[in-house]
Amino acid sequence: MTNTEVRTGKEILRVALRRNVGAMASGTLLMGSYQAAETAVPILLGVIVEYALRGGELSSLGLALLALGLVMATVSYSWRFGMRILQKANTTEAHRWRVAVADHGLQPVARDVDLKSGEVLTIATEDADQTADIIEVVPLLVSSLVSVVITGVVLAVISVPLGVLVFAGTAAILTVLSVMSRRIGANTRVQQAKVARAGAKVSDLIAGLRPLHGFGGSYAAFQAYRRVSTEAKKQSIVVARVNGVYAGTALALNSLLAAAVTLWAGHLTFQGTITIGQLVMAVGLAQFLIEPLKMFSEMPKYVMMARASAERMALVLAAPPLMTPGVEVPGPESGLEVSGVTHGTLRDLSFSVRPGEFVAIAAYQPQAAAELAALLSVDVPPASHAGVVKVGKRDIASLTIESVREHLLVNPSHHEVFAGTLRENVDPSGSSALVEEAVAAAMLTDVVALHSEGLDYAVRDRGANLSGGQRQRLSLARALAADPEILVLHDPTTAVDAVTEQLIARNVTALRRGRTTIVITSSPALLDVADRVIVLSDGAVAGEGTHRDLLGRDSSYQLAVAR
Repeated sequence: MTNTEVRTGKEILRVALRRNVGAMASGTLLMGSYQAAETAVPILLGVIVEYALRGGELSSLGLALLALGLVMATVSYSWRFGMRILQKANTTEAHRWRVAVADHGLQPVARDVDLKSGEVLTIATEDADQTADIIEVVPLLVSSLVSVVITGVVLAVISVPLGVLVFAGTAAILTVLSVMSRRIGANTRVQQAKVARAGAKVSDLIAGLRPLHGFGGSYAAFQAYRRVSTEAKKQSIVVARVNGVYAGTALALNSLLAAAVTLWAGHLTFQGTITIGQLVMAVGLAQFLIEPLKMFSEMPKYVMMARASAERMALVLAAPPLMTPGVEVPGPESGLEVSGVTHGTLRDLSFSVRPGEFVAIAAYQPQAAAELAALLSVDVPPASHAGVVKVGKRDIASLTIESVREHLLVNPSHHEVFAGTLRENVDPSGSSALVEEAVAAAMLTDVVALHSEGLDYAVRDRGANLSGGQRQRLSLARALAADPEILVLHDPTTAVDAVTEQLIARNVTALRRGRTTIVITSSPALLDVADRVIVLSDGAVAGEGTHRDLLGRDSSYQLAVAR
């Protein structure tokens, strides 16, 4: 079963366990050796005391001390290498699930994920880490069980009631704690959901901070985030309280069992049933027993947390497809056809763009422009709208997503900018041969010239150290550097001045000559350099011609695009 086939949290955990069988087996063996060696320490101390009290031979005592040294070396090295193996497997598995969640979250075309980006981010980080913890939990659970069994057996050899007390007490402790762990799992699921919602809210807030300041809505937005964040905080406190009660109960029960073993061993010694050496052994085992019991008793909690996180990941990984991608690739021609499309405000929309043509689309309603851009970027599943969109003479619904992305690129109007360098933002894959030309065409050269690092100038997250116009030109340069067969630009110059807009329009026309280009815009500069302008009014084609021709004969067009 692969990552994309999982449907439930249980299946995710099974996949994680099956993929790491080898590492878990090695880790379990080493951690079991560690626990066995730890158990052997009080046993050897008891033997040494017994030899000393009985006046045993020095050679035998020396062998016992040598054995103790070997046991201590085993304790050190088995723990070190066992945890190294398990933590490496844990980290690797967490990375696999992060990649899987990110892959689904970044492909809205492929999956109907009813979660905001901030929630997906939380799932891809915290939940992926907590799910992968199962890789460590199982070996630690088994190794703790080894030490409990060895302790119980040794104490049973000393005195049957002591062994029975250990096994019965361990069973009772685990029964109590398993009931409590269910509550932890339930509260953890609620906490994860609320933290994810808070993450989504802050992500939206950061993305919209500038426009919020513009119309004075930042205070209301901050208040909304505060409410969501407060809910997450309260639930986190509930989870912390439950975890504290769980840990306190576990420690109290474990200590009570150890004290019971110690007192009973002391009672047997006074009765003369066991020797002083056996008493030392029993007391040492009782004290040692607290640690593996603590680890053993914490495992149900971590299992419930891993399961809760796996169920959160399943929300993304098991989300149904928005559409079933086809298996074909576009034909040799790079033209685009939209035929009879009805979706949202678009009504029976039909137009075509010939290969190599530069076409501008002037939409009188911004909503229609946004819906057309979403339609061409395949953010709208073909099954959810009437009509057909064809790329290279083939229905876009029959094409693979990869081939659509390779032949058709829609540059959105929201201008995503990432943390990294200018060069990495312009050419994320590092494979473009048009970086310099794209930077020049987008008039980004002044930004590059401002900094001694040039294209290696560091850009902060979301382009925080760039102006709105600089971010827009950076986004345009990225689209031009990709050099797709068909490029769709949605409002690429709304944040630049008129002179820069004129230069960009001329540059884009020159750089894209011979390639199919569509610009959804109301910019007179871009409309003027287009081979043809298609006018959309009320979601339908209302006119067509050159910019200057339309200005001369269409008063509605004049009012819509004149500046």
